[in-house]
Amino acid sequence: MSLSPFFHHLRSAYQAELDDLTSDSEGSNVLTKKLAERRKELKFLLSMLELSPEMVAVVFHQGFRFKRPAVMEELVRQESEDLPEWDSLADAVELAPWAQTLAQQVLQQPAGAWFMTVAAALEYLLNKPDARFAAANESDDEEDDRDDIERDPEGMDEDERQSRVNEEEGAAWMVEQGFDHKE
Repeated sequence: MSLSPFFHHLRSAYQAELDDLTSDSEGSNVLTKKLAERRKELKFLLSMLELSPEMVAVVFHQGFRFKRPAVMEELVRQESEDLPEWDSLADAVELAPWAQTLAQQVLQQPAGAWFMTVAAALEYLLNKPDARFAAANESDDEEDDRDDIERDPEGMDEDERQSRVNEEEGAAWMVEQGFDHKE
């Protein structure tokens, strides 16, 4: 699976932002306290939705539940300007009750729907191992491996089969949303 350059960059920035909030100068874990403070600053942070989405997205840390991971995996392949609107993700992503209040404030902003999609994707990526995501452009060897799998589906293990099903479901959903089918 590959990430778009947009999400490849933002994933690292989001992780760094959370790392900065996690401990104080003495090494104590203060993430919960810092996130509470950041959530209280949301009104100020709204001005940074487009410029630094990773700095604002942390207010939603642990506020998403992903009901359809295949949709999210397809989403993180998209560039910033190709992202679906937040409302179209309703069957794939659920907000925790405390996060719904914050989302209402964000969605009142001109870029709010775009930002919510980005925030959900960043939180999804935070919980995925690095090994599952390659750079934006896959190598020829990986493409050859995919061709081999397509020719010999019996050689796939259960994880590979499930991954293929998830990718196909995500691609089908994106087509339903009006995006071109990705070959």
